[in-house]
Amino acid sequence: MSSGNRNYHGEFNQKIDYVFKLVLIGDAAVGKSQLLARFARNEFSVDSKATIGVEFQTRTLAINEKTIKAQIWDTAGQERYRAVTSAYYRGAVGAMLIYDITKRQSFDHVARWLEELRSHADRNIVIMLIGNKSDLGSLRAVPTEDAKEFAQRENLFFMETSALEATNVENAFQTGLTEIYGNVSKKSLAANEDRGSAGNSNQLKGTQIVVPGQEPPSGGNASCCSS
Repeated sequence: MSSGNRNYHGEFNQKIDYVFKLVLIGDAAVGKSQLLARFARNEFSVDSKATIGVEFQTRTLAINEKTIKAQIWDTAGQERYRAVTSAYYRGAVGAMLIYDITKRQSFDHVARWLEELRSHADRNIVIMLIGNKSDLGSLRAVPTEDAKEFAQRENLFFMETSALEATNVENAFQTGLTEIYGNVSKKSLAANEDRGSAGNSNQLKGTQIVVPGQEPPSGGNASCCSS
């Protein structure tokens, strides 16, 4: 098999059960692109350039025995791109709201980003608050407790990560994607139940299934589903 069909995780082309769109949002220079590069390609670039507009990467992984393709959109944090990126919230089932633990302002702006996200995205979107650059603990400007309190108040998942050291990056994405899968599974179950209850009257008049060797006598009134 050609190695060209395999990514760094050793995954070959395979049947995809679900495609989940995630968006990364937050101020410029908080490390959104670095988190994505670490998760998608296990890479980290010291001289990473600012994202212009929107970029996306994918990674396929297994969650609850299902093959999930994560399509992760990296949105530029600069103000001048805000109007451009608003359309990219459409269809997103998950979001990572990222701030830099060494920049208080990036955390102070989280509430505004959250408001924008909730005004553009599906109301059931899974949101994770991510405090990035945990490797720079000596420069910390945002106490972990402040972020935990905000996350609890807004009903968000919360985790601190380091794209540089690969700390909690895999864990953060896995947690978000697992929660998304749980939401999608519940929706599918509810939809099936709704279809089932709506179709009950039709099911009572359903097509008779004839099992070979148990054909009803011709012209007879065979009863359905007799034991």
